[in-house]
Amino acid sequence: MKKLVLAATIVALSGSALARDVLRVFNWNNEIAPVTIKRFEAQCKCDVQEDYYGDSEEMLAKLAAGATGYDMVVPTTYAMQALIKQGKTQPLDRAKLPNFANLNAGYLKLNAPFDPGNAVGAPLLASITALGYNSEKMRALGIPTDSWAAVFDPKYLGKLKGRVTVLDSQRELMSAALMYLGRDANSTSPADLQAAAAVIRKAKPYWAAFNNQSYIKELTVGNIWLVHGFTNDFFQAMHDAKAAKRNFTIGYNLQKEGNILGLDNLVILKNAKRPDLALQFINFLLDGKNAADVSNIMGSVNPNRAALSYLQPEIRANKVIMADPSRDKLVLLKDLGAKDRRELNRLWTEIKAR
Repeated sequence: MKKLVLAATIVALSGSALARDVLRVFNWNNEIAPVTIKRFEAQCKCDVQEDYYGDSEEMLAKLAAGATGYDMVVPTTYAMQALIKQGKTQPLDRAKLPNFANLNAGYLKLNAPFDPGNAVGAPLLASITALGYNSEKMRALGIPTDSWAAVFDPKYLGKLKGRVTVLDSQRELMSAALMYLGRDANSTSPADLQAAAAVIRKAKPYWAAFNNQSYIKELTVGNIWLVHGFTNDFFQAMHDAKAAKRNFTIGYNLQKEGNILGLDNLVILKNAKRPDLALQFINFLLDGKNAADVSNIMGSVNPNRAALSYLQPEIRANKVIMADPSRDKLVLLKDLGAKDRRELNRLWTEIKAR
């Protein structure tokens, strides 16, 4: 009997010794290329497990409700600011992040008001909220793709009824409506919010859906002709349509009234079980060659200087991917106070219910 117990103990210990480390990441869908993750897993001999969210508010709500077990999250700037205020983050150990030096100082400056001293977040990529579209349909119908009027003005929506989707995101959609009206995308003025809500209510009957999850597929197969979404998703849709040999092309454009820039940061959570592994992952992603994947494969705007020499020529020629905050009208969303958040939630509930 003693021999059996000893044998069982040895098997259990050897199995434990052979178990792979696991890094758990709460992330946007399609944020980091699978090939990039596989390279890291091979290097660290670990597994990266991801759970996904489709909106910053969804992520914040789940963490506030007690979602646990995650080592890292990849929030947009204002959501990172909210997490910092809630005490859910921990400072980065810069001594273990030599590749942090690769980050563009301009993007770190944009980050600083949300993360003083850039102590908590390491910018991974940026996505711009814009319009993606079926190029041939837009051209045939005479729809201007360089203006938010395409998704808000009934003059154009009458030609697109049932062929338009918008993000199921109160911040993103309200901000787009505010910019369309020529107002501050971060305004919390009751008059501004009511005006934006009125624009949305007027346009809503023409939209097919509020959609965060399947709009890439719907745009790619031709069911939807105009989408309010993220530029890296449009990049994927463009290539998917081309690979499927569709009889149309997918395009995307910035809007003259302005666009929201979502600067996503790699952040380690305070209750992380493997902050050491998280630091390894962050340093890996900030390496120039690995950082280039977010643009070459995912079509994201890249805040990493060392990535530039690894970008493909077609990426360098893409005016949206190479957007410059100093040149284009790009706005970062700010965190809202509790009162403003409640008011926006109330308006959003009314909009969705009608």
